[in-house]
Amino acid sequence: MILFPAIDIRNGRCVRLVQGDFSRETAFSGKPAGQAAEWERAGSSFLHVVDLDAARGGAEGKTNEDAVADILRAVSVPVQLGGGIRSMKDIERKLELGAARVVLGTAALRDPELVEAAVRAYGNGIVVGIDAKDGYVAVEGWGEVSSVKAVEFCARMRNMGVRTVVYTDIAKDGMMAGPNVSATKDLVALGGIDVIASGGVASLSDLRELEKIGVRGAIIGRALYDGAIDLKQALKIFEHPAI
Repeated sequence: MILFPAIDIRNGRCVRLVQGDFSRETAFSGKPAGQAAEWERAGSSFLHVVDLDAARGGAEGKTNEDAVADILRAVSVPVQLGGGIRSMKDIERKLELGAARVVLGTAALRDPELVEAAVRAYGNGIVVGIDAKDGYVAVEGWGEVSSVKAVEFCARMRNMGVRTVVYTDIAKDGMMAGPNVSATKDLVALGGIDVIASGGVASLSDLRELEKIGVRGAIIGRALYDGAIDLKQALKIFEHPAI
């Protein structure tokens, strides 16, 4: 199981949100690139980076591309990058910057032809983010909830050739109350697609529960920043050297 330290960027800063609510933000000291370098020094083999401003539609053209580019220059480990990636041009731009994989969220639901084209062009470099509220897929930086069930959407993505999804239960995200293991297990049970669990991981026991159900990876955010999980210890216990 691969552990992905999370770096969420808003207004050029490294932040954590509670349930995706921009009004419930905690900002952390230091620049995102410095934080990325710290996680790499701890032994991480992959990072998960999200441009929150871009995820909310890049209001007034606001994105954090400079901060993302700084991260990509600062580390040698691969970076999985999400947030506002909604066209082939966006995908190409992020890959050109140096991202190893890009995460499609809103675009994957609204533009399935984009997913198909992206998978044909970039294969495993394409990941789909499935963010769910009460079992239904949420889009636009979690600001809207669709009528599509997360499990149904995951199956649809698998059938299009997507090989990896990031599953986030919004109610759990940032709450430090444990992940939604049951819902995550439903996606894993579909088979034929790797599931990376996100949202709510607060302890080593949470990671053990996720490992038991067969997830490919787990994204850890607030628990690392608050010190509830020691990254070096977690990596020693859970991570396999291959990705």
